[in-house]
Amino acid sequence: MFVQVIQGKAKDPSGLRKQWERWDQELKPAATGYLGGTAGVSAEGEFIALARFESEEAAQANSGSPEQSAWWEETAQYLEDPMFHDCTEVDLMKDGGSDDAGFVQVIQGKVTDVEKGRELDRAGQDQMSQMRPDVIGGIVAWHPQNGRFTNAIYFTSEAEARVNEKESASAPEFEEFMSEWQAISDGEPKFIDLSDPWYSSK
Repeated sequence: MFVQVIQGKAKDPSGLRKQWERWDQELKPAATGYLGGTAGVSAEGEFIALARFESEEAAQANSGSPEQSAWWEETAQYLEDPMFHDCTEVDLMKDGGSDDAGFVQVIQGKVTDVEKGRELDRAGQDQMSQMRPDVIGGIVAWHPQNGRFTNAIYFTSEAEARVNEKESASAPEFEEFMSEWQAISDGEPKFIDLSDPWYSSK
């Protein structure tokens, strides 16, 4: 799987959503290798989107089409300082993203040891399934820049996520996991909460 992360400050959230819906209706049918996407704008005005493709080649073919270029030229006017992260290393929690999620929390950060971070995430999946039934999927996209990542976690609802977050924080297993994760963290993570996530699936 290949994931392209697009983000920036939203100048016009409603305009961005219309463009997202327009892409879903008009361009998606011709997007070969497209698997799905999640996007939204946080309460702080941060826009982020994760577009999933079967391969980097499929994503590049889509980006190079005249229709995609025209759509992006129009969409870009609604964004301030847009950034792109092309991620060839992608890890899934459960089955990955889920359009059934009522809330998506995106975490962006950096680690000093990518393989250790991936190992910790894999080892913690069973514990997460038992402790957090509100978590229905997740995607970790590793940026080309050394150690940086975008982690999208899909929850049944924001209310359930907040309640279970407090309850699980003091669990010994969770504390141990966080201790090991913090040991390889480089700087403070950034949180982008999507209380009204947008979806586009093939």
